[in-house]
Amino acid sequence: MRLAPSEAMKANAWMHHRTTQLAADTAQDAEAGWPLEDLTALAATQSGAFVADYGLPRELPAATAEEVLAGSAYALAATATTEARQRPDAWETADAIFELGIGVAGVLGGAWGLRIGQLLRRAREKSRALEEIVAGNELFKRQNAAAAEAFKQAQASQSPTTRRLVAELK
Repeated sequence: MRLAPSEAMKANAWMHHRTTQLAADTAQDAEAGWPLEDLTALAATQSGAFVADYGLPRELPAATAEEVLAGSAYALAATATTEARQRPDAWETADAIFELGIGVAGVLGGAWGLRIGQLLRRAREKSRALEEIVAGNELFKRQNAAAAEAFKQAQASQSPTTRRLVAELK
């Protein structure tokens, strides 16, 4: 599950795309040559994917280099960053889904509702335990650089499904 981006995040994605377009145009006009012209052109193309992913804001912000470099663009970037950091992570989202399921089970009541509620509580406990394990492993690898390679080799024997899930949880 992924939450929709806010208007500030959409505007910032569009502003990033416009900034990279302007940089590519400026590098080409200045005949900056390789690699700057190619790098800025590539960046402009890549940033188009962010706009396609996030969608366009209701109102398109600045379009010229002067407008893009104005203080409002910096404020927009700061707002989008703040909003992105406030979004729930995968653990919070999973916890909310478990809570919703437990609530629905409580409304259903009866023996089945009780069993479903117990099952969901146990799944939530396992999810929280997995979160702690992943966080502990990451801390261990950061604090024990010499052992990190051995740790990674041990993880290599995990199933592809487990590796994918752990990568998503990080």
